[in-house]
Amino acid sequence: MGVAAIVAGGTGLVGRELIRLLLEDPRYDKIIALVRRDIQIRHLRGSEKLVQVKTDYSQLDADLGPSVMAAMEGAHVFCTLGTTIKKAGSQEQFRRVDFEFPMKLGEIAGAGKAEVFAIVTAMGANHASSIFYNRVKGDVEQGLRALNLRSLYMLRPSLILGDRDEVRVGEQLGSLVSRVISPLMIGGLRTYRPIQASKIAAGLIACAQKGEAGAHVVLSDRIAELASR
Repeated sequence: MGVAAIVAGGTGLVGRELIRLLLEDPRYDKIIALVRRDIQIRHLRGSEKLVQVKTDYSQLDADLGPSVMAAMEGAHVFCTLGTTIKKAGSQEQFRRVDFEFPMKLGEIAGAGKAEVFAIVTAMGANHASSIFYNRVKGDVEQGLRALNLRSLYMLRPSLILGDRDEVRVGEQLGSLVSRVISPLMIGGLRTYRPIQASKIAAGLIACAQKGEAGAHVVLSDRIAELASR
């Protein structure tokens, strides 16, 4: 019997790749996507395994019905929620998406006895950082650690490459520069190489399959290694 996967953030860059890989993975017999809008992936192999649950993360307790909560026990819970301050509109709204929503999901996963909780944060995550973005990412890591989840993986990718729905000029420029200098980033610099969203998705699954007890930070170069296995 396979494992159930529960995915938050399935319409984002990494989330879309994650769901695609989960549908093709025979180790998972059910994928529950917590979505604000439908994911159009009926053409993908394994799409019959997908259950989409319309979700308002501001009332997550109410939106996750008995069937989702029943599937939570022993499940692999993946959180790829994330936004930008520009898209969110304010630092307060950014913090809701990148801190409050993942924390609530983590609390529910813990109470529901999920086997693994895996989340994508960021390379510079640090709760003591003077940079707001990095501080929020560090806060969510610190908060999730305090929940004492059975198996917690916090993936910290470098610059994420892939086809986004929205245009991010800064990231596009960074991506072009990084592609040029990436071959020169060796030794300790390898962890700063840009990484494809598909590799992060594969890394999430690889971590979940390991399912080691405790809290684990996985840096970008290690994510790439896991994805290539």
